[in-house]
Amino acid sequence: LPRMVMMTYQLPESITHITDKGEFDEFDLNVFFSSVGEYENSKFKYENEVQKWLNLIRGSEFETVYDSLKLGVSKPVLPFSDVRLLNVLNHTFWFLPSVSSCYAMKNLLEQPQNVFFHEYEVLVVAGKKVGVGVRSLEPVREGMGNPLKTKSITLSCGKLTTGVTVKPWSGLFMLRNTTSPETYFQTAFRVQSPWTISSSDKDSPNKQEILKRECYVFDFSPNRALRLITDYSCRLNVGESNPESKVDEFIKFLPVLCFDGSSMRQINSQEVLDFGMVGTSGSQLAKKFESARLVHVDDITLKRLQGNIEAMEALMRIEGFRSLNSDLEKIINKSEKIKKLKREPTEGDDTNKQKKEISQEEKEQKSLRKQIQEKLQ
Repeated sequence: LPRMVMMTYQLPESITHITDKGEFDEFDLNVFFSSVGEYENSKFKYENEVQKWLNLIRGSEFETVYDSLKLGVSKPVLPFSDVRLLNVLNHTFWFLPSVSSCYAMKNLLEQPQNVFFHEYEVLVVAGKKVGVGVRSLEPVREGMGNPLKTKSITLSCGKLTTGVTVKPWSGLFMLRNTTSPETYFQTAFRVQSPWTISSSDKDSPNKQEILKRECYVFDFSPNRALRLITDYSCRLNVGESNPESKVDEFIKFLPVLCFDGSSMRQINSQEVLDFGMVGTSGSQLAKKFESARLVHVDDITLKRLQGNIEAMEALMRIEGFRSLNSDLEKIINKSEKIKKLKREPTEGDDTNKQKKEISQEEKEQKSLRKQIQEKLQ
């Protein structure tokens, strides 16, 4: 069997803000990929956001979507961006919420801006147009042709998730909600079928050449995915009472890489349980507290801080904040000066002189802000 890896991604708020509701007040994939219309007329309700998601899995627009990258964070491994994955993901299975959303995805992938996906044969296996059970497998096999020479994306909302094997599938995109661990993993393990061909070596004609050494499950709702891993692994071994060792055993067979918006790494059983119980891991929470984005040093915040005598006194008792009052005064005065300089129009040489002065003031002010931000952090 190929080695299976699960990759989960915490999507940025700029994409998920439209669906932050539901049982756990978290990102809802069914809402995100909801659609209107039928077949050729199907369209996503949140088409702009789904387009951003398509750009994201290709690695484009990453810098604009994740502003944490400004803090010097490197890109995670993205499905259609990283060369190691691109070589493997020629045939993938996308599990969507409804027949309409399958057609909406096909329609969106075929739009001119998604030229990258045009080299993939998009196969919709959903709705009455497709046969029932094993018959629904025929259009996939026909659409793939010779899988060694083609690329395909199969879209489904229920068909082909049980009892069938499509050897070339090497990646599954879990794009719908499910609270049942059985349904989730039954679908996930679809892609773990072995794929071999007879060797072309004349000396050993019976030897099999392995074409699929690795396969992947991509999930964009980490809390849900890790909660299901916790549930599933705890049900597998009823003789073991310690949930951590149950999860540990399970993730040896299915390693989990998690991107939390700042870094991507393999997580251990304790972190899986943390996620399952509280929706984030202890180390990720600590990382978030270290984020410079939590420490605002804009003029409004600094003025409020200056106006809070108790907070000022408490801070000024700390080494490094002795001169906090005068530092805040400098920043606020420089803001006023910059505004004033920008309001007063000048001509000729005076304009260049004024631009230099504004630039100098802004540089000094930025440096002071950064110092205060770092100290507060």
